[in-house]
Amino acid sequence: MADDSTERPVYGLSGSSVAAMRSRVRLFLAATAGYAIGSFPSADVASRIAGGQFDLHAQGTGNPGGMNASHVLGKKWGLAVTSSDVGKGFLAARVGRHLAGDAGAHLGATASVIGHCHPPGRDGGKGVATSIGQVIATFPVYLPADMVIGVATSAIPWFKQRTRTATSVASIAWVGCGMLWWRRGLPNPGGVLPDAGLPLAAAASSLIIAERFRAETHRVAAYNASLEEDFNP
Repeated sequence: MADDSTERPVYGLSGSSVAAMRSRVRLFLAATAGYAIGSFPSADVASRIAGGQFDLHAQGTGNPGGMNASHVLGKKWGLAVTSSDVGKGFLAARVGRHLAGDAGAHLGATASVIGHCHPPGRDGGKGVATSIGQVIATFPVYLPADMVIGVATSAIPWFKQRTRTATSVASIAWVGCGMLWWRRGLPNPGGVLPDAGLPLAAAASSLIIAERFRAETHRVAAYNASLEEDFNP
């Protein structure tokens, strides 16, 4: 008698083919959900709640992120936008993990960084805060080092564009630590199993963020020059 537990072909596909198809669908859903979460306009919502007369795309550095929100709207709004952006990366990773396991967490989180940086129909932010949410959800053991590296590098006075430099250094360390944790099989409590996805996702998000910093270089330089003129008329 045939074993009824054996998985039968579906529409001419073997059981392994069906499982692979379902896995791809789940990964696609994780990426789609991550992008949708990442593209939520935190800064625009904050601008409307703060009074509606503000446009972070046109004021300050023109970047719809927490730092520019702090400059234009005030520190409490900057904190609110930053927290929301961090939450986007964290939520996208959690949703992705629920849909497709650890690979879905990586894919969803990186997709949220893409959604934040390149949302449909408008300019996006730089993705730094969203990537911190990614770190919290997937690689929490690295978070203290990330914070120390970022703060220490940004405090070095002779660096120009210190935020960009600090982000670049932290990104390199993120990828490097992800590689180390994968190769050594080091513990990652509260995060995903350290595998090749850890450094790959870190590298993908870091490249997206670096591209956004490069694209914003001239606009940020112009804003900083205007501040210097205001202080030195």
